[in-house]
Amino acid sequence: MRLTLYTDFSLRVLIYLGTKEVGSLSTVQEISDQYQISKNHLTKVVHELGKMGLVETVRGRGGGIRLKVKPEDINVGELVRKTEDDFYIVECFRPDGNQCILSPACRLKGALQEALVAYLAVLDKYTIADFIVNKDELAAILFGKPL
Repeated sequence: MRLTLYTDFSLRVLIYLGTKEVGSLSTVQEISDQYQISKNHLTKVVHELGKMGLVETVRGRGGGIRLKVKPEDINVGELVRKTEDDFYIVECFRPDGNQCILSPACRLKGALQEALVAYLAVLDKYTIADFIVNKDELAAILFGKPL
């Protein structure tokens, strides 16, 4: 299973914001610089996270973004389901364009579906809070100092 960059960036933004002091603001540029990833991509990610109700934006001078909900309320499995375009592990998972001649008799599809369900079930066990329990260590990496 491979996640898209969009999902990867979504998780990283939420971890970044969750590592900051509660209520403090960050900018897309700041996060982009820290992770060394495209500001344009992050802008889209942050916009969608805002539409999902996970982050809030503060406009104007001194504005920025911050978590809108507590890290323990952001379920990773749910986030992955919302940020991934599809879960077409193999061609036969696609509702259109399946050209595999084995499809009518294939048993592999069932095993892969079972694996996908198990994969998502594992992610369902975690929240963003689980990934920021080591805030001081993360802050030292992200901000150069512990909080």
